[in-house]
Amino acid sequence: MSLGLPVAATVNCADNTGAKNLYIISVKGIKGRLNRLPSACVGDMVMATVKKGKPDLRKKVMPAVIVRQRKPWRRKDGVYMYFEGIDFLH
Repeated sequence: MSLGLPVAATVNCADNTGAKNLYIISVKGIKGRLNRLPSACVGDMVMATVKKGKPDLRKKVMPAVIVRQRKPWRRKDGVYMYFEGIDFLH
């Protein structure tokens, strides 16, 4: 799957928790290589902070899951999938 969201990306939140924008801090399960930014794709869990939203949600690190990404990825049957926007579930 094509990794479409690097660390430090700001994306929309797709649920009704009160968070509007999330900022990716890290990607779970990525070991990494020197000078390469960890990236995530659909279905990956990331650690994020709320940049815009309810004051009680801001300034805390919390997990989120990516549910949509704009960068296309190829399925095994040959179809390329992509969405109109980028969204998270918080």
